[in-house]
Amino acid sequence: MPNFAYIVKDAKGARVEGVIKADTLDIAVDKLAKEGSTIISVKAASEGAFKGKLSLFDKLMFTFYKWRTGVSLRTLVFFTRQLSTMFSAGLTIEKAITDLEKEEKNKRFSRVLRKLSDDIRKGYSLSEAMQQHPGVFNPLYVALVTAGEVSGTLHTVLDELAEYLEKIEDTRRKVVSAMAYPVFILVFLAGVTWALFYYIIPMFAGVYGDFGADLPGPTLAAIAISDFIVNNVFGTILIVIAVVIGLFLIYLTDRGRYVIDGLKLKIPVIGGVLSNSIMSKFARTFSILMAAGVPIMDTMELTENVVQNAVVEGGVRKARVLVKEGYGVANAFRRTGLFPPTLLQMIATGEETGDMDKLLGKAAEFYEKLVDAVIDRLTSLIEPLLIVIMAAIVGSIIVVIYLPIFDLGDAISQGFN
Repeated sequence: MPNFAYIVKDAKGARVEGVIKADTLDIAVDKLAKEGSTIISVKAASEGAFKGKLSLFDKLMFTFYKWRTGVSLRTLVFFTRQLSTMFSAGLTIEKAITDLEKEEKNKRFSRVLRKLSDDIRKGYSLSEAMQQHPGVFNPLYVALVTAGEVSGTLHTVLDELAEYLEKIEDTRRKVVSAMAYPVFILVFLAGVTWALFYYIIPMFAGVYGDFGADLPGPTLAAIAISDFIVNNVFGTILIVIAVVIGLFLIYLTDRGRYVIDGLKLKIPVIGGVLSNSIMSKFARTFSILMAAGVPIMDTMELTENVVQNAVVEGGVRKARVLVKEGYGVANAFRRTGLFPPTLLQMIATGEETGDMDKLLGKAAEFYEKLVDAVIDRLTSLIEPLLIVIMAAIVGSIIVVIYLPIFDLGDAISQGFN
């Protein structure tokens, strides 16, 4: 007999989660209704904590699919906010989406909205229509819309979802803004280094060759690298492209992604920004899902898919298994060793008081402020630090080029003595 996970409110208004056995979903709903409970959500229980793993080819195809069909987070934020406002004003979902489709400037998203409107007109619910576009609406988005439809609070859920996406987009924008200048400097440094090896070093190599002088080891190494780059421009470009593609494919594998994401978290200063950003997203996602009435196991599974870091995903997955085995939520996360004490304390207090969604919302705000504080410090420190690094690298290359001249000067001075 199948199991069905349910969320109900009892006679006292308390939120109750559980699993009920029934032959069909309708029978499960009838059983709960006869008990006098107010039904929030009833759905087939998950068969296990782990889903089947995708092959590398499947991951590659899905990545290309999302790239081909996806839209920017900013576009999705604007759509959600507009849909929430129009639906709250009394328009039907079909009418609101049709109006938004007429005004949408993004042709790709306009086609998605047109298809949503057509599917809703055919009798599909909003969540069912959105499920047909996984490149645009991720499982979290669909799950929240589903919870809103089942509980009859879709207007509230859409409003909370819009605020959630706005905060996620704001945090991402701050992190990207903090990383933009360092990336620009590193690209500029790579260009300067390439110019030195391609144009400058060959000029000095020709002069030294005419003199027939014995060159220092570092200078010989620099000339050898320069010769390789000059004589193998096409090959060098192919190597760079191959390295980039290789890293991309490695990142698509479970093990490769775990290692790379782990290294990201260990980068000085930057790792702290990423970690706080992940914890903010984790707490914010958990909070909005719990507030929408999504079952705890589904909440943990959806949160796992949202944090976008393999190390933290593994921790959430492990905690989900522990919760399924009977551990408390806070204790399960504590046993992973990946979550900070402040967040664990918030979860534990939320379990005791029944206000986990509100407390996790507070935790999300706390970590967002930490991200802001670190980014403010980075902005003031990173510019001089990068200038020093760039000067050290370029200066080292120039010193290596001029080493034979220094040796020649020493030889001349010794001759005069």
